[in-house]
Amino acid sequence: MYTIFIESRFSAAHRLVGYEGHCGRVHGHTWKVRIEVKTDQIDEIGISIDFKDLRSLTDSALSKLDHQNINEIPPFDKINPTAENLSRHLFEEIGRGLPKPVQMASVTVWESENHAVTYTDES
Repeated sequence: MYTIFIESRFSAAHRLVGYEGHCGRVHGHTWKVRIEVKTDQIDEIGISIDFKDLRSLTDSALSKLDHQNINEIPPFDKINPTAENLSRHLFEEIGRGLPKPVQMASVTVWESENHAVTYTDES
């Protein structure tokens, strides 16, 4: 099995609805994101997925969030924009664009250098 990953960043604001404390107010982060995919196949030249293609899928998903108030962007206008919910959302959105037989492995979202959440679908 091959695991391929890229990392990226975007800047955006959010607030945690129902949170008692500073994070209940609008505040911003420079979010770091790690996208990991997996496959057991490589093509005739030895590539599983072109890094450019994975970067393009990731950039497309992140561009919808970059320099936005995430609370105003679907689905986060209905669900809390926590790092947990962001990681699952990105896992699902990027996963829809992957070519067969490449599958999502995990998405890690950092709110800061020391705080991150990883989502995997191990159901």
